[in-house]
This record gives sequence, C-alpha cells and structure tokens, in this order.
Amino acid sequence: MCGIIGVTGDPEALGILLEGLHRLEYRGYDSAGVALVVAGDEIWRKRRAGGTKSLPELVAAVGDAPRGVACGIGHNWWATHGGPTERNAHPHTDASGKLALVHNGIIDNYRELAATLPQGGAELTSDTDSEVLAHYVAGKMATGLGLADAVRSALRDVHGKFSIGVVHVDEPELIVGARRGSPLICGLNDTTAFLASDIPAIHGKADEFFVIDDERVVELTPGAVRITTLLGDEVEPERREVTWNLASAEKGGYPDFMLKEIHEQPDAVRDTLLGRIDNGVVALDSTELTEEDLRRIDKIFVVGCGTSFNAGLVGELAIEHWAKVPVKSEVASEFRYRDPVLTPTSLVVAISQSGESLDTMEAVTFAKRQSAKVLTVCNVVDSSMARDSDAVIYTHAGPEICVASTKTHVAQIAALNLLALQLAQARGTLYPEEAAHLVRDLQLVPDKIAAAMAQSGHVKAVAEKYRDIRDVFFIGRQVGRALAQEGALKLKELSYVRAEAYPAGELKHGPIALIEEGTLVVAIATKSRLLDKIISNIQEVKARGASILAIATDDGDGNVDPRIADLADDVFSVPYAGHELFTPMVDVVPLQLFAYYLAKARGNDVDKPRNLAKTVTVE
Repeated sequence: MCGIIGVTGDPEALGILLEGLHRLEYRGYDSAGVALVVAGDEIWRKRRAGGTKSLPELVAAVGDAPRGVACGIGHNWWATHGGPTERNAHPHTDASGKLALVHNGIIDNYRELAATLPQGGAELTSDTDSEVLAHYVAGKMATGLGLADAVRSALRDVHGKFSIGVVHVDEPELIVGARRGSPLICGLNDTTAFLASDIPAIHGKADEFFVIDDERVVELTPGAVRITTLLGDEVEPERREVTWNLASAEKGGYPDFMLKEIHEQPDAVRDTLLGRIDNGVVALDSTELTEEDLRRIDKIFVVGCGTSFNAGLVGELAIEHWAKVPVKSEVASEFRYRDPVLTPTSLVVAISQSGESLDTMEAVTFAKRQSAKVLTVCNVVDSSMARDSDAVIYTHAGPEICVASTKTHVAQIAALNLLALQLAQARGTLYPEEAAHLVRDLQLVPDKIAAAMAQSGHVKAVAEKYRDIRDVFFIGRQVGRALAQEGALKLKELSYVRAEAYPAGELKHGPIALIEEGTLVVAIATKSRLLDKIISNIQEVKARGASILAIATDDGDGNVDPRIADLADDVFSVPYAGHELFTPMVDVVPLQLFAYYLAKARGNDVDKPRNLAKTVTVE
C-alpha cells in the first residue's frame, strides 16, 4: 500500500524522486522520504511523517541535499508495522549508513530474521519489519556478496509479501528491486533507469516500461535493466503497454482528482463499451474463454474488496437474471478461508481496479489451485491478476488517482453487464432481439451519467445542510442494496461519518431500533420492480423521526414519483438508465457528489482520506 520510486543515471535524481512521490501519494501518506547515493560516502537521507502534509514537509526540508547525485530511492508510507513516526519512515538504512531500502508489504518472519542480526537485532532503530530486511541484506553483503546477489540470497529466507528497492554507496549507480505479491514496475530511457510501484510515477520520464513478476529481482543501471530469478537465472524483460497519456493523470483544472474523476465517468463507461459491441451483439475481445467454456459453467463466484465488491453485487444480479447461472458474491478477503466448493466448471470473476489487491490476488490463486476458471475485471493492463487469470476484461477508465474509486466503479459495472450479456448469448438464455435491445440501452448509459451530474449545485447545497450529521443509514432493495452499500462506503471514506447500509426489508429485523429524530436515511427509490416496497420502508423510518434523502427517477420533465416527493426532505433526481440493472452506473453519481461535498464542507482532504491507500497490498 506504499509508493516506491527509484532513479539512476540522472543528476537531477532528487527532483525526479520528489515528483514521483507526488504522483504516488495516493498509495500512502503517513510519511515520505528519500535517500541519495553519495559515492564513497554514506547515504544522504531525509524523512518526514506529517500525515497528508508529509510530502510538502519533505520538499521543504531537502535544501541541504548534495547536488548532482544521479541515483536514489524514495517512498510514501502507509503505516503497517510501527506507528506513523519519522523513525519508522522509509527509506531505512543499515548500521553503517551505506545501504538504504524501501519496502511495500509485510515481512512475516521479521522477528526470526532480526534474531540472526548482531546482538539479536539490538541495533534496530525503528519498530518496522522493513528495517530488519535492510540489516539482513547488509549482513549478506558482509560475507562478500555484491548488492544484487545479497538481495537474492536474503529474499530466499524471507516469508511474506514485498516489493523493495535497495541501494548501496559501494555500487553508486545500481538500484536493486524485487517483488513478491506487491506491485513493482521499471522503465528506461537512453540514459536513465527507473523503479516504481505504479506507472504514473515515471510516466513522461521513461520511454519503455517493463513488468517485474513475482519472485524476480531487477538490477537497474543507467539506461539498462537486467531481471533474474531469486537463484540468479536471467529472464527476458516483459514490456508493458501504456495506452494513456500523462495529462490523464493530472487534475486538468479541477480542484482535486476526485471531482475530475467523477466527471470522467461518462467517458470511462463509453470507452469500456467501445469495440465490444458489434451490431447488437457483445464481443468481449479480451476474454479467452470460448463459447463452449461459457456454456459449461454451472456456478460463478464474484470476488472483490470495497468498491469492487459493491460492483460485484450488481454483476451477481445481472448474470443470474440474464444468463440463468447461480452466482454468489464474496468478499475476497474471506473467500478462500471458507472452503468454497470449486470445480473445473466453476468460474471465479475477480474484480480489482489495480489488479494488484492482495486479498483478491490470493482468491485468484486459490481458485486456480482448485481448477476453476478465473476471469479478472481490472483497469491496469498486465497487472498481476490479469496475468494469472484465464481471461481478462479491461475497463478503460484511465488512471484513477483519488483513493476513493469512482470512475473505475462504474466502468466495472459496465464490464460486468457486458459479461452477463455475453454469457446469456452463449447460453441462449436471451432472444437475440432482447439482447440487442439491452445493448442499445447500455450504450446510452454514458449520456445518462452526464445528465445525472448536472445537479451538482443542488447536491452541494444539500450536503452543506447536513455537514454536522453523525449517523446516516442507506437503504435499498435488490440492485438498490448494492448502490446503498457503495453510497455508505463513499460517505465513510471521505467524510468520516458513521454510515451503514441495509437491505430495506431488513429494517424491521433490528436496524430500525436505531432510527430517531435527527437520523438521516438515504433511500434508493429509483424506478424498479420493488419501488412500492421501498416507499413503504421510507414511510416506516419517516414515522420514527428520520430525515429522508431520496434518490429518485426523473420522469423526463423534472418530476419524481409524487409519493417520494411528499415523503422526502430532499431529493436527488436521476434519469432512468433503460434497465434497472444499468441504473447503478447512473444513480451512484449523486451519492458520490454528496460524499464529496459533505467531506469538503467538513474540511477533509477528498483525494487522500485518512488511514486509507489506493491499492491494498497487505492482508
């Protein structure tokens, strides 16, 4: 969940490191630090632990840095081992001060490794597992090994998940990186080599990008890359294609990434659909499962975490409704531990924005071991999950920088709807005319999303009205339940308000006891088969003193169902998406904006919510 950046071969290395850390802030901001390799001397290092102010404080503190140093590493930290203090911030050094290391992940056996250090690890100056690894690599070098061989030897003893970058003053042009389970890529131009957790950090600097697979060590020298196994066998670097430009990873005139990415949602869905529909027929170019494979599937599990899990709930309903296959949505972190029954005719659909979320990656690994087919839905080409799956559907949302996912969420739902329709086609559970009609409606969704954003000013006013709210309940039925969960999650992530989501029919089975004067209930009351029932649920909480904020379908003339208008204190109206299984892509927009504006009204940083990071690479 941390950001790693490294550069060798450019005398302006410090500036590149700081710029890369700025682009990687979404990966962690409990602290930030850099280390420069001063040949024949000690490592020059600077760290700051100021929460969301860590990087600005670091930039202000590097005035005494040595000039013209061409090699260094940097790190944005999301605290795992040890509190978010400067002594625990990366980079970490060995006892001599000649080696520096940055690390993303968790070293499971760090205590055992520490016990082998001189005096049982008494020289440790932090509370982290990462510092142990720095000392352990230095111990290997003390036996006469060079830096790369020392890293390979040390990692053969390490248990856990990691991506690392290591430098040493005795080899001042060399950066050694390695990966097991945590994302890491590298890049080159004619004179310089780069290491990073994610492409945005080095986009515009590198001309070529390369994948670093698990159990691989990369040696970077100016303008060159060498990749080996942990045993030292050289392997051919695998190039990664980058299809977006640097401008798409910048704010583009918006005050923050979140608002920019909310407004990019029509294009995110449009681009995800592009080229995948041919004359009313779904043709998913990036799946490698044949029609025969799709027909043989008799059970589907949809797994994901957070926002991706909520998208999966919509996918579950769509696949069962159209393809008539039993589907179960699972939280990825729980999936493999409950011993699900998987066979060669089972399909696991794994959803992840980055394709690197550790819990979901482990679910993919488990499914493959059980001989199930795996299809990944993700936004990053050549991600770990994409490479490990039988098939992949890429969402084409472009880079998403804000920690709270928005545009990738709606793109995931679009991709899952495409999958559901393709399954229905292959299995013959929809007439061709039905499928063609649904596809036409799906292609109109981007315009409906754009229309839903037009009421941004009204949403802002309502959010400011509720800026001091403490308890919020989100309720919905069927697909509205998935939307309620996403709305509650966004409100928690951004505004730090206690927000809970419930199937509306469950209110009477316990949660209604918490409804009292001053409680806000957000009701998903858009056009659906169960609209009458959700209106009855609204009446129940209204009778107990709750304030009602309703998401309701516009009839095209600016009006909503009069029953909802009479009951609700405030209404966010949305256009109808053509089918209720498409509605979450439209109806989520005012919920995203509500969370955004409420957070802004409370003075929160919407791009960098406290305690959160973009890609979760630890369990």
